[in-house]
Amino acid sequence: MTDVERSVRGDAAADPGARAAVVRGVLWLLVGVLAVRQVAVVLRRPPGERLIDLETWTGATGVLHIAGSLYEPGRFTGTPFAGLVLRPLTVSAEEALGVAWTFGSLLLVVLLGFVAARALPAPVSRRTAFLAAPLAIALLMVSLPVRNTLHLGQTSILPVLLVLLACFAVRGERLPGVLTGIAAALQPAVLLFAVLFWLTGRRRAAVGGGVTFAVCTALAWVVMPQDSWAYWAHHLAGAGLGESPDSLANQSLHGALLRFGLQGPVETALFLVLAVGVAVLGLRRAARYARDGQLLLAVAVTGCVAVAVSPTAWQHQLLWVLLAVVGRVGVRASDRLVWPAVVVLVLALPGKVLLPNVGVILPIRDNALLVTALAAACAVPFLSRTSPHWQRPVPTDHAKPVPARYAWVPLLPFWRRVLSRPNLLLEVLLMRVVYTAYSQVRLAATAGRSTAEEHGRQIHSAEQWLRIDIEHWVNHTVVGIPWLRAFFDYYYSTFHFIVPLAILGVLYVRRPSDYRWARTTIGVATVLALLGFWLYPLAPPRLMPGLGFIDTLNGVQDLDSPDFGALTEMTNQYAAMPSLHFGWSLWCGVVIALLAPKAWMKALGLLHPLFTVLAIIATANHWVLDAVGGAAVVAAGFGLTYALSGPRGLRTFAPAAPAGRPDRGTGEAADDGPVPEPAGSKA
Repeated sequence: MTDVERSVRGDAAADPGARAAVVRGVLWLLVGVLAVRQVAVVLRRPPGERLIDLETWTGATGVLHIAGSLYEPGRFTGTPFAGLVLRPLTVSAEEALGVAWTFGSLLLVVLLGFVAARALPAPVSRRTAFLAAPLAIALLMVSLPVRNTLHLGQTSILPVLLVLLACFAVRGERLPGVLTGIAAALQPAVLLFAVLFWLTGRRRAAVGGGVTFAVCTALAWVVMPQDSWAYWAHHLAGAGLGESPDSLANQSLHGALLRFGLQGPVETALFLVLAVGVAVLGLRRAARYARDGQLLLAVAVTGCVAVAVSPTAWQHQLLWVLLAVVGRVGVRASDRLVWPAVVVLVLALPGKVLLPNVGVILPIRDNALLVTALAAACAVPFLSRTSPHWQRPVPTDHAKPVPARYAWVPLLPFWRRVLSRPNLLLEVLLMRVVYTAYSQVRLAATAGRSTAEEHGRQIHSAEQWLRIDIEHWVNHTVVGIPWLRAFFDYYYSTFHFIVPLAILGVLYVRRPSDYRWARTTIGVATVLALLGFWLYPLAPPRLMPGLGFIDTLNGVQDLDSPDFGALTEMTNQYAAMPSLHFGWSLWCGVVIALLAPKAWMKALGLLHPLFTVLAIIATANHWVLDAVGGAAVVAAGFGLTYALSGPRGLRTFAPAAPAGRPDRGTGEAADDGPVPEPAGSKA
């Protein structure tokens, strides 16, 4: 939620304008598409692979059907009270129950989104209130906890909804306590909300929550004494149920300590100490935010504490962490998106997508959800509503592009050009996500060996007709010169990523506005290249049988094997047209030629695409026309960026100087003339 952090009050939800109405319509359409997709994903699975937990409980051979203990087979992980509530469902037809359960869960998600949207702390803008509900529901739909809940047929949305209803939808003190107590009877860690009630002066609600929890638990003891003993005593409040507690699915402090190799009394003692510390610090912060008028943030912080201190916190129980997106962090407007983006990315994507498989950061990657929950509970400096930056953050510096040659440029006049550098954490995360998506699409974009080889023959024939089929000659010439072969092998495998990242790093530090422009151009070019990989799978020369090319990098490939050995598992061998090796190198050369201050730097930069095109041909990894395709997508990247946002060069404006006082040109936006930019800022 970008700015969806305030509650709906009075007529604040009135239509703020036509553009907002269009955005709202698009968001509701997105919600509908996501809902249909979620239902289709669940119901299209075979009966044994969908609603796994629900079928394990209520199916024909489910634990709620058979006599004996709920916990003896080890398949039921809920509380005895949850078993008591679910047992009547065993009389339902299995197919009808699955459909009703899925649609009912989606209805709970929609209701949860509406309640959360109405709970945003005041004051709220009309635009924010207008867009809050569909945006909140869309974020819930794409989150891992909701997707996991729908897949398993779990009940974990209900405790979150009951707590939000207790805090925001019902009045008085008795009913909020009852709702919270029922939620705690389903998920014991939710009892921490009774402590939050107590700390914020709602003593009757706190007592009511504790009493309701005790009554529900006692009722389960009376009806199912053996099961209650097994859950609360033998399995330590469910800690020994379900998957192994040291699996990556358990995102609690207990699970993290077990994964770090701690065992026995030492691990238990350390877990208890950490849990008490997190609970004390987190609940004090939650109480402070509640008194500050940010009750939804207080609920989110308390929920994150519950996630961390529970013996087990499975993925479907982590919806509390997503609610922390409402906290405001940062005094600058440009920083306000960082925390919401981090929360949404962590809750929507697996850890292996967000972070690479590098040993030193594996503990963070494997515990990304826990780290986010701990940060929200104990560390993130959420702004108080009394802060002068709560509603008026330090504004972002913008500038206008220099006049374009054509009147229709830019096509997106609202694309505001920012002068300051973007937040580094957000930039790195987004780059990682985009690169992972690029890798996955590239790997999936294959139509098979026969099609790729047919396209290879088409390219080879076209080059023969154009008399540019130099690949075989260059490849065999380089193979005959060992030092030249080693040079091109090293250049091909090393500089493809290093040079673009180095250029982006330098621009990020020294030329922020040019960094944004350069990053956009290479991003557009890469997306266009993915279309080429998908629509035109192409075998490179080294994988064309009968043409006599030598694979200088990987050695002889087994053309009788459709997988070509282990290499195909790392990357799609047929993603050759267009060549991003050459495309990215050409982008590097163009950017250096435009921005480098010295002529020798420009010339040196242009050597990179020259060496790259020689390397891709010498190593038999690309055809000449692949390089032409790479140049085409890079040209399109520059052209589309120009058409959408205007020229790269920027102009800034100085405010009008008071009468009798000279204008010193502060560079802030005004209307009385351009201020010269630093040298080298224009192409």
